[in-house]
Amino acid sequence: MTLQEMKERKKELGLSNERIAKLSGVPIGTVQKVFAGITKTPRYDTILALEKVLRDRMLMEPAVKYNAGNTAEKDPDQGEYTIDDYYALPDERRVELIDGIFYDMAAPTPVHQIILPQLYLQLASCAEAHPECEVFIAPCDVRLDRDDRTMVQPDVFIICHGDQITRKRIEGAPDFVTEILSPSSRAHDMFRKLNKYRYAGVREYWIVDPDKLQIISYDLENDAFPEKYTFKDSVPVLIYGGECCVDFQRIYDRIRRYL
Repeated sequence: MTLQEMKERKKELGLSNERIAKLSGVPIGTVQKVFAGITKTPRYDTILALEKVLRDRMLMEPAVKYNAGNTAEKDPDQGEYTIDDYYALPDERRVELIDGIFYDMAAPTPVHQIILPQLYLQLASCAEAHPECEVFIAPCDVRLDRDDRTMVQPDVFIICHGDQITRKRIEGAPDFVTEILSPSSRAHDMFRKLNKYRYAGVREYWIVDPDKLQIISYDLENDAFPEKYTFKDSVPVLIYGGECCVDFQRIYDRIRRYL
């Protein structure tokens, strides 16, 4: 999208700069500068995040709220949903709730579903030397901020504080999270959830990109620059001091015939 096309789309959808900032994870000051033409050459990741919001068909449709009888009621007040609304949804509808907004989760791809258990198995093997930690795989509810406005389902995550694990869900930020990108979730995982995990207190975040055969490792605990790896590398698990690694060559050997 060109800047002019984004401006026209923004007007068509009736979105404010504040709403776009909230949905995209881009700081409000940056959004204002981009649409005012002050920033002549925005960063590529900023453009991707803004385009994702402006292309998102969910924004063109009224939000749907489900009552206890599972009957739909149109509700324009996205941003006001709570965990009660989340638990009132039909079982077959998979969504995440972030800051009061529902985000539908598309069905994962076959490659995603091959990578997921392979990651889990290697991370679970790493956790054997750390009995205080448990490894989880989606779907599993995580009440990230311990409030009533956010509930996420990371692909794979590690909890090292047993008091966060309850019968119903996980309470609070995991120590480690991995999200596997798919075409429908790319901007959501790379920008919105990255910022959400950072501010919630996740210590380490991996983004696994099967299309680019790339892993981006974020050391959120130390606010360090992200490290990039390929599917030929062994990636160190930082919350374990790097003493354990995930061998992505092994994972690549399982998926390469389907790429």
